[in-house]
Amino acid sequence: MLRSMYSGISGMKNFQTKLDVIGNNIANVNTYGFKKGRVTFKDMVSQTISGATADNGIRGGVNPKQVGLGSSLSTIDTIQTQGSLQTTGRSLDLGISGDGFFVVAPGDGNGQLELDSSRLTRAGNFYLDDGGCLVNSDGYYVLDKSLSKITIPTDAESFSIGNNGSVTVIGKTPPTPAKPIIALTKVPNPDGLQKVGDNLYTFSANSGKLDAASQSITTNDLLQSGDKGTGNIVSGALEMSNVDLSEEFTEMIVAQRGFQANTRIITTSDEILQELVNLKR
Repeated sequence: MLRSMYSGISGMKNFQTKLDVIGNNIANVNTYGFKKGRVTFKDMVSQTISGATADNGIRGGVNPKQVGLGSSLSTIDTIQTQGSLQTTGRSLDLGISGDGFFVVAPGDGNGQLELDSSRLTRAGNFYLDDGGCLVNSDGYYVLDKSLSKITIPTDAESFSIGNNGSVTVIGKTPPTPAKPIIALTKVPNPDGLQKVGDNLYTFSANSGKLDAASQSITTNDLLQSGDKGTGNIVSGALEMSNVDLSEEFTEMIVAQRGFQANTRIITTSDEILQELVNLKR
């Protein structure tokens, strides 16, 4: 069979994946804290027809002759660029202006946090549960710098969250000796974080963490906003998706035309094979 037919098939598969990623980007254009994906390709192994030869004094050097055998998927990147901050005026809506992630964790059913299952997120639409604990939309507890839950007393008259993440409570309850501080964290390679759904990320083997000696989240991983290059927390605002619709639709057109071109390779190769078969009447 013709090599071009298999090259066309490999190209079609790659552009299908590219369209899948573009479709997911567009679907999450209004998802808070969403980071878009990007697909890159690479060429596959090339069949060598003849190798290169060097200048031997009689004849000059000759370049190798190779025929490529198609393309394959190289990477699916997560683009961690800053999304625009949208003002909401809601005190529990928090955006990060700069680098860093909020840290959330589920409970273990006994009033403690299951730190081994901690997650990172850029989506700062937080809420209060019936006990006054600060949680995300799925009930994961937001962590402070001491690896504890952040609790706002139910009899408090009001509260505010500063740019450094400190939670100030105003009300009947006497103030605590130390204000809870909403923690942020950084990773050496944020592009290496693994998406687990629900606007959450988890550490991967290639993302690293600040406290590399521990598998679980520790206080060494937690920072105050503005420390070690982390961004500032903006209260009353949410980070929007960094998806650019004009760019996505342009990439969709490129993917569509690329897919069509590869299908044309297959149909042309099929016509040539048909001509070869017709040689024998």
